[in-house]
Amino acid sequence: MTPVPTDSSVRVVALGGTGEIGRNMYVVEHAGRMVVIDCGVTFPNPDQLGVDLVLPDFGYVEDNIDRLEAVILTHGHEDHIGALPYLVRTVGPLRVVGPRFTIGLVRSKLDEHRLLDKVELEEVGPGEGPTIGPFRTEFVRLTHSIPDCLAVALHTSAGTVVHTGDFKFDHVPVAGTPTSDVAALAKLGADGVMLLLADSTCAEDPAAPQSEAGVGRELRRLMATAPGRVIITTFSSHIHRVQQAVQAAYDDGRVSCLLGRSLNRNVGIATNLGIMDVPPGSIVKKPRDLENYPLDEQVIICTGSQGEYMAALSRMARGEHHQVTIHPTDTVVFSSRTVPGNELAVNDTINRLVRIGASFVTPSSHPGIHVSGHGTSADLMWMLQLLRPEYMAPIHGEARHQRAHKQLAVRSGVAPDNVFCIDNGDVLEVGDRGGRVVEHIPVGLTYVDGLGIGDVADEVMRDRRHMADDGVVIIVATVDVENGGLIGDPEIICRGFSSADDEELMAETRLAVERSLAGSGPQRVDDLTVVQHQLHDAVATMLKKRTGHRPMVLPVVVEA
Repeated sequence: MTPVPTDSSVRVVALGGTGEIGRNMYVVEHAGRMVVIDCGVTFPNPDQLGVDLVLPDFGYVEDNIDRLEAVILTHGHEDHIGALPYLVRTVGPLRVVGPRFTIGLVRSKLDEHRLLDKVELEEVGPGEGPTIGPFRTEFVRLTHSIPDCLAVALHTSAGTVVHTGDFKFDHVPVAGTPTSDVAALAKLGADGVMLLLADSTCAEDPAAPQSEAGVGRELRRLMATAPGRVIITTFSSHIHRVQQAVQAAYDDGRVSCLLGRSLNRNVGIATNLGIMDVPPGSIVKKPRDLENYPLDEQVIICTGSQGEYMAALSRMARGEHHQVTIHPTDTVVFSSRTVPGNELAVNDTINRLVRIGASFVTPSSHPGIHVSGHGTSADLMWMLQLLRPEYMAPIHGEARHQRAHKQLAVRSGVAPDNVFCIDNGDVLEVGDRGGRVVEHIPVGLTYVDGLGIGDVADEVMRDRRHMADDGVVIIVATVDVENGGLIGDPEIICRGFSSADDEELMAETRLAVERSLAGSGPQRVDDLTVVQHQLHDAVATMLKKRTGHRPMVLPVVVEA
């Protein structure tokens, strides 16, 4: 690694969140010290078998932990805070700074992991923030699909770095929710922004931004025409959406019930902080309390919008929820987009609901029931015009989103050579000598597999995919230590191999084992590794020739 930046430059290291959606984590360095902005997870794709979560690579932070001042959080979505407990486990005690609702979520998360005593939590709000090492912080209120979102401005002797976090400009947000502080952004721009790191998620979308308040109006229309109970599923952190659903139900003469552990936890935190305000008596505490109301006076708000197997809606659709049964008169509203990779699970839930006779509503059929929390190209352009950065790096997006955002930046007046579409591992340095990617550090994926963190290597993932595709064949053979001959019949154990019931094939497999061991001879028995390799090749070649499949072959040779 090159020397740490001096007082005249700032360095940004992307550890996650560039070239992808999720795992947002950035290191900002100045004058030999550094802060981390966000520490998020992503969820495994179908190829990452047995993996629960995917984390950023913490190696760079671990190697430079003596220079780390704090972790700064922009908001409370899992792709921005979900990896924090694992970072604490990896590097030890941390100072964590963030907005009030985010700190509330983090406190609950750390408590679950029994790590609360390892972290110093510090709440911040819009305006001047604490000085953290060589960074004088300032926070600017922005709107997104979760309360208390803040852009972060790091003022240094080299210049100001602004990280937007996730944002959109919602000019008529949900009642009681403040709008983005455009004046504060304009002041930052007037004072001078050296580097902008900005959300690129919807950079390709030319549509006009839509307000969250419109969702509430659409929910009211649906409830007014629904013949029976209305069940609404959305992301558990979308407090604004939940508040609108509860208010719409109340206005329609219905009571609401919240189902889902994470939903109840998040709503509880928001209520305790005064962020969520609903009419008294509008929410019943337990599902059994709904029995006091007819179905057409009920609304259930629940988890399961992504078809998660153990979520409330999924269990209801399978008939496995012990407190709620789906009725043919129910209308199920999917008030969320389907995250890529979850289509099969969501469709399975919908098909189960249809078989029961329930109606369903999705953003495809009723576009007004969901709006994105990310700004479209018009919002991104306005952010660029307000801040007028000298340098810009599109983050929080795939390569296509970053490129589209770069084009917007150039149109706004940023010099093309001053816009950097960085990748994870890139080290971007800007200062009095200009801006450039000075190097690339190796970063990979860190898997959470059960209780293990980072224990799943790439070879393990390849083996899992291999077994998932073609199964596994285990050969247990006992050989005579004197002459190398086979003692008894070899045991053949097949799992996930489609031809396991083919007796003729199993007989050929035994014959291949016998021939392989006969070819080894007594002079080779003293090296079981060689014998096992020879046995593996013989059986694998025969099975590929006979079946067209390549099951994982695991030979076990025992001496007797």
